[in-house]
Amino acid sequence: MAVSYKDYYKLLGVERGARAEEISKAYKKLARQYHPDLNPGDKQAEDKFKEINEAYEVLKDPEKRKLYDQLGPDWQHGQQFQGNPGFGNAHFTFNGQRFDGSGFSDFFETLFGGAGGGRGAQFGPDPFGGFSSRSRRGRDVEAELSLSLEEALRGGRRAVTLQMPQGPKTLEVNVPAGIREGAKLRLAGQGDPAPGGTPGDLFLRVRYLAHPLFKVEGENLHCDVALAPWEAALGARVAVPTLEGEVELSIPAGSSSGRKFRLRGKGLGSGVNRGDLLARVMIKVPARLSAEESELWQKLAQVSSFKARD
Repeated sequence: MAVSYKDYYKLLGVERGARAEEISKAYKKLARQYHPDLNPGDKQAEDKFKEINEAYEVLKDPEKRKLYDQLGPDWQHGQQFQGNPGFGNAHFTFNGQRFDGSGFSDFFETLFGGAGGGRGAQFGPDPFGGFSSRSRRGRDVEAELSLSLEEALRGGRRAVTLQMPQGPKTLEVNVPAGIREGAKLRLAGQGDPAPGGTPGDLFLRVRYLAHPLFKVEGENLHCDVALAPWEAALGARVAVPTLEGEVELSIPAGSSSGRKFRLRGKGLGSGVNRGDLLARVMIKVPARLSAEESELWQKLAQVSSFKARD
């Protein structure tokens, strides 16, 4: 079946010999112009946005672009693409990058195999015209891997049960120590199957679970340390929580609420790239006072020269 040729260079408004930087700049400009979020309900803008992404998917990748460019002078005439014997038995591996062409045009899927193509797909002439994928590849799948901060710091092997289209699947995954939120773990061959072909890959995106004590900021952690008024005034040694257990922190005399103390190497990450823990002093006062305590506070107020609002 004949497939209409698509001029990806024309779609992005760049010359055929454009550098990668020019292609990227043109794509970003057009993507902002036609992004669906900025053109709600505009079907033409949505279709244009898909075409721009398809063109960029090909032209940003040196190997895909090389294959596309081998179509030769036909790109100038918008001719029907019938296939070129020069592509027979070509084998393309896209640098181990994830690739899913679903939603792209028939031309794209004919040339690159679409969602069934990508890494390791072989292409050769189809007796009915165009190209056909000799070995199909299943779709890559992405799922979420939720980890506590302690699990992310320690790493190690853990069992993960996922709800896949073909039913529940339990897998064992090796989590690198100190893995960052948003990182992806690739499990080769654990994605969607492809009849007569090879299955896609499964990508697990790491998400940190909320922690009762710590807030995350990049590789650093933040926590609060409660002090009694006299501890803040006189100084004290107090226990501070970390992901690996409590450590003792020396609080100097005269430490006000909001003062932060840095515990180096007690954050997230691993090795020399491990972050810090920032412990913030928060002074707490008793909600109720005994008669004796109230009397002592009143005496302190009378003899103290401290002015909190000066």
